[in-house]
Amino acid sequence: MPSKDLPRDVGGFIRDLRRNAQISLRQLAEQAGVSNPYLSQVERGLRKPSAEVLQQLASALRVSTPVMYLRAGLLEEKEGQGVLTAIAADSDLTIAQKQSLSQIYETFRRENARHAEAEAESVKQAAAASEAAAAAARAADAAAEAAGRAAGGPTQAPTGWPGDAEEATPPPAAKKSAKPVVKKTAKKAVKKAAPRAAEEEN
Repeated sequence: MPSKDLPRDVGGFIRDLRRNAQISLRQLAEQAGVSNPYLSQVERGLRKPSAEVLQQLASALRVSTPVMYLRAGLLEEKEGQGVLTAIAADSDLTIAQKQSLSQIYETFRRENARHAEAEAESVKQAAAASEAAAAAARAADAAAEAAGRAAGGPTQAPTGWPGDAEEATPPPAAKKSAKPVVKKTAKKAVKKAAPRAAEEEN
């Protein structure tokens, strides 16, 4: 009885690949560099092959190593690995066809990954340029404010509407200086009006 901790299908997977390739157990053992009894136990699920043995078997059977690792439980199934597994397990395909399809599929995935990395780098560069422009704008505003303070000008824009300045109340000093002028003008007017009033009475 196979042990519960051994992969359930890796042995059968290797056996199916070997039979589809139409090679004997002894031939596969020689190509993979393992003994005939050991390979027989692997195919029956009695032995758990190491990663190195799986790599050698994958090379001898002309399948990708990740597919072999996946079926052996050494890799978690990720996006795309199911396709490779399906290609390798398809009994209607020859070994050469499986190898070609796997290579084409992996080539497409690597190409898409490179495009995705290039797009991510472009977005990163654009974000960095935008941040640099914002920093330059903040520095320019700070420099303008500092220049305004150095020139003695207002650091902030005046508040209120433009018409408010015309209706503004004059300062107290202006009020005080206007009072003597009003008194003098009134006295002169009284002096001029007194003779006229006397003539009219006569």
